[in-house]
Amino acid sequence: MKEAAAPAKINLALVVGPVRSDGKHEVATVLQRIDLADRLALEPADEIEIYGFPGDTLVRDALETLGVTARVEIEKRIPVGAGLGGGSSDAATALRLANELLPQPVSGGQLHQLAASLGADVPFFLTEEAQLGTGDGSELSPVSVSSDYVVVLVLPDGVDKSSTASVYGAFSGEDGFAERRAAVFAALEAGDIAALPPNDLAASPIADELRELGAFRADVSGAGPAVYGLFGEAERAEAARRALASLGQTWLAKPTR
Repeated sequence: MKEAAAPAKINLALVVGPVRSDGKHEVATVLQRIDLADRLALEPADEIEIYGFPGDTLVRDALETLGVTARVEIEKRIPVGAGLGGGSSDAATALRLANELLPQPVSGGQLHQLAASLGADVPFFLTEEAQLGTGDGSELSPVSVSSDYVVVLVLPDGVDKSSTASVYGAFSGEDGFAERRAAVFAALEAGDIAALPPNDLAASPIADELRELGAFRADVSGAGPAVYGLFGEAERAEAARRALASLGQTWLAKPTR
């Protein structure tokens, strides 16, 4: 049996541009893992069996793509449909663990291609560092960004989230994309996370509250509805988490590899 954590991510930036010829949007996003994580255990089986969270079809798709039959136990800790990448992370982790079961594992490049066929965020979870995602988000390059902060996550109660596809579909991305994309590169070059432009797809008043409570950056992750705030001091982060606990589920997390 093989086991591994499947970490969540936050989008430190998400700039969305026009629709490409393949029907996907051009994006520039900065992805960072955090230590809120699901856990997967995988062992060979005669057929694909998924326990713990059978509704996560991406794990099944990952195994079928690789041609591996296995029994997978998923321990869910990342909230579903929150913009934190739990499904993509589970799929990437299943893909990596299943590849280790093959008599001749596929190469890293091939694994990346298989991951990209499952979803634009999936390849990120095969990497080890913070990444800049361009193209449809699956074209990755490592970036050096500070990890010296504590993350407050808030998943607000009573927020109905549209599907990620419909959120993207409602966004044209035509106006000002080049300028916003350039702002991402400029902030990364300066090493200034706080200067990254805000999320194009979603906004939340909770981000304003997090900034008022001392976050040096706060935004929605992905298509939401989870909101994060970055704090330089653990004590202020915990105080902010407590202050916002009545709004929904809250967590403290840290960036991780």
